[in-house]
Amino acid sequence: MTTAEQGQKPWVEALREELGDAVSSESQDLQAHGSDEGYRYENHPPECIVYAHNKEDVVSVLRVAREHAVPVIARGAASSLEGNVLPVRGGISLDLTRMNRVISVDPQSMTVTVEAGVRRKELNRRLGEHGLFLSVDPGADATVGGMAGTNASGSNALEYGSFRNQVLGMEVVLADGRVLRLGSKARKSSSGYALGDLFVGSEGTLGIITELTLMVHALSAVTASARALFPDVKSAVEAAVKLVRQGLNIARLEMVDAECIRAVNRYKSADFPEQTTLWIEFHGGSEDAVADEIEIAKEVCREVGAQGDMPVARTPEEYESLWEARHDAWYAVDDYYEDQQLVSTDTCVPVAKLSEAIGYTQDLMQEYSMVAPVVGHLGDGNFHVFFHVAPDDEEGWQRLGTVLDEIVRKALELGGTSTGEHGVGIRKRKYQELEHGEALSVMREVKELFDPLGILNPGKVLPDS
Repeated sequence: MTTAEQGQKPWVEALREELGDAVSSESQDLQAHGSDEGYRYENHPPECIVYAHNKEDVVSVLRVAREHAVPVIARGAASSLEGNVLPVRGGISLDLTRMNRVISVDPQSMTVTVEAGVRRKELNRRLGEHGLFLSVDPGADATVGGMAGTNASGSNALEYGSFRNQVLGMEVVLADGRVLRLGSKARKSSSGYALGDLFVGSEGTLGIITELTLMVHALSAVTASARALFPDVKSAVEAAVKLVRQGLNIARLEMVDAECIRAVNRYKSADFPEQTTLWIEFHGGSEDAVADEIEIAKEVCREVGAQGDMPVARTPEEYESLWEARHDAWYAVDDYYEDQQLVSTDTCVPVAKLSEAIGYTQDLMQEYSMVAPVVGHLGDGNFHVFFHVAPDDEEGWQRLGTVLDEIVRKALELGGTSTGEHGVGIRKRKYQELEHGEALSVMREVKELFDPLGILNPGKVLPDS
């Protein structure tokens, strides 16, 4: 459909009348909004884009969408990996990246209020001026609205929890146009129903989050990291499980396998040892306390087969060098398998079942002749597999589908979940009934209550009934 034809649609014209240049139907814009980080070789362009500047713009978009029964898909940095923001049924891509104000920072209460389009790195730059930081680090420079939408977590989750644990309050626009202010700036409350928890992790299917008040944390007085090398993934996972049980003040516990290190070496022209690698980061109040914990961690790692020296980083420069291979893992693998679609999937299992889950995954890849790096936030049982398939390799996509299915089903069998932090998006919808059982029918009722017309990010989270 041409831009001119789209411009004749009554609802597009209605949006233009209200929002003017904030509305785009230019072909290049539509194509750019038809994919995300996880679906770069697949395109589902919207029929128009609205670049919202404030909540009033969001209210206007939803009013027009209601009147014409048009889908609305909220979009931030599009760093999502499960097709969470793809306009699979056309409609309006509601781009929130221009709603990027840091409204207020309260250093004494350690809270920050921001618009949904603020990016993670910029927020941490602003918070750093006050000795604070947002504890959720998914790796990508996501918007806070997107992080709320998937209940993002990442490498810091072991100490600080997921994004939901940081949310104190929010402003959300409902499909019917009502603007709700939920929660407060207080660190706890037992007042009323916790409606905000419904919107965190809902991927924009229940309402559009426009503003968030978040709990932030003081930068640690002392931070130090150690790196350990293992002969295989199994021994690294065993070490991680033992470390968690030690009761140490571990902030991050990250693993990448040898295949991933090979990719990093080529990407960075580096010479990291091509072995399964475990990073352990400690936060503490004194150098002595952190040093003692590092020694305990070294002893635990060596007991289960850690090899060679275990270098320790204490300065920012040493930290960057030590963690380089972990920070560059996604980009390195993407570059290593150029001209192929990189498909990252995540599951999360009880920590005690982590070795079994990853071992099962590696056996599957061997059975189906697939090579895919494994990366894990081992402290909370969450791991990722970086698959890669050529866009036109039909047999490869079929094998990938089979392996993905088996990985998810195994995680559920072990008492885990189909996704620890990526969100459901498109790819994990089919597992929702298996995972949630009768609760899925209640979820459908909640969706019907908040979005009776089904216009908010259709085709995501809940499977078609």
